Amino acid sequence: MQRYRSLGVISVAVGLLVFSASGCTKLRARDNLNKGVQAYKNAQYPDAVEFFKKAVELDPQFPTARLYLATAYMSQYIPGAESPDNLRMAEQAHQEFLRVLEMDPNNSVALASIANLYFHQKKFDESEEWFRKLIAAHPNNKEAYYTLGVIAWTRSFQKRMAARAELGMKPEDPGPLKDKKVREKLKSENLAMIEEGIKNLQRAVELDPEYDDAMAYLNLLYRERADLQDTKEAYDKDIETADNWVDKTMATKRIKAQRSQAQLGLTE
Repeated sequence: MQRYRSLGVISVAVGLLVFSASGCTKLRARDNLNKGVQAYKNAQYPDAVEFFKKAVELDPQFPTARLYLATAYMSQYIPGAESPDNLRMAEQAHQEFLRVLEMDPNNSVALASIANLYFHQKKFDESEEWFRKLIAAHPNNKEAYYTLGVIAWTRSFQKRMAARAELGMKPEDPGPLKDKKVREKLKSENLAMIEEGIKNLQRAVELDPEYDDAMAYLNLLYRERADLQDTKEAYDKDIETADNWVDKTMATKRIKAQRSQAQLGLTE
């Protein structure tokens, strides 16, 4: 009986030691996380990365540390720069955000960050795919709808400007596109995309009635659609709608500026 009691005491002691070691490791992970956060706040991103990497190494199932690690990588990525180091920074951020999603499939920061990484790399197909994943997980994410609208405009604008140049039309010349064959070809390529972009931007404004950036792109997308119209009347109607969105954008900016001034006590 004494032997069994001794074995039980030893078993409990070993369990306590394991628990203590595990707890100590987690505390060290959190200490490195805190140091990394401080470095990140001071824009010392390489140092922050090292602290976050240590935190993840100590506690691989620490989602907050992994999310900060991914964000620290992303903060060092420069959109448009094609150097190997910069591209590697984007890839490291991407991989870490994917690991966050393995632990938390609906993490909004990770989903949005991957979508934005693709957007800044002009990989619009992949960006759209990830923004749609973000919307599926978080249907009220206004930035996702907004960026889908921006992508639609970016794609449409480039093709439309090329068509106008081909037809000898200046950007400021009134439309619609004067050649029916060119117009029909562009319509088949762009119209559905433009319509979806308008719907996404309208949804963004529904979610935030003062979303002036979304309003500005609604103006731009209605101008894209106007150039594809078959009649001058339809063209003029879209241009009028676009102009209305310009007015709404400016009015909203004024309201927000006045509100900010009032909050700072700058109003008379």
